[in-house]
Amino acid sequence: MAERVAVYPGTFDPMTRGHFDLIERSARLYDKLIVAVAATSSKDGAMFSAEDRLAMIREDVAKAKLDNVEVKILDTLLVDFCRREGARVVIRGVRVYSDFEYEFQMALVNRRLAPEIETLFMMPSENLAYVTASTVREIARYSGDTGPFVTEAVQVRLAKAVE
Repeated sequence: MAERVAVYPGTFDPMTRGHFDLIERSARLYDKLIVAVAATSSKDGAMFSAEDRLAMIREDVAKAKLDNVEVKILDTLLVDFCRREGARVVIRGVRVYSDFEYEFQMALVNRRLAPEIETLFMMPSENLAYVTASTVREIARYSGDTGPFVTEAVQVRLAKAVE
């Protein structure tokens, strides 16, 4: 039987507890999960380099002993990355309806480019559904407590980033 591989792409700037919730849950569903960290971020107020984001996620994955999770840089079209990695599924997190609208459009484009790759929409646990990376960045910039929203590895780097 072929190995079931999924890709969870994102900017993860920074990774939130909601993101990590999806990583843990997706890792239980697939033989291998690749967290694909976008090489560049077009989002306003980006805080971390791709290398920093990669390191934070790798640290949390190792701490959680998620042995079937790999963290890699995404520096090409998502469908090309999936083909290169042998992935047949893309995991996308959806918190609110506006997320779904955007993700639905992207899933349709990806389906057109690569009909063999499916998109699976997952909701974070309900206690994490309101957390966004942009909200975390804003809290950090004003020296607020980001602890409830991010992992320890992320919190340490956030504190250093705003010093």
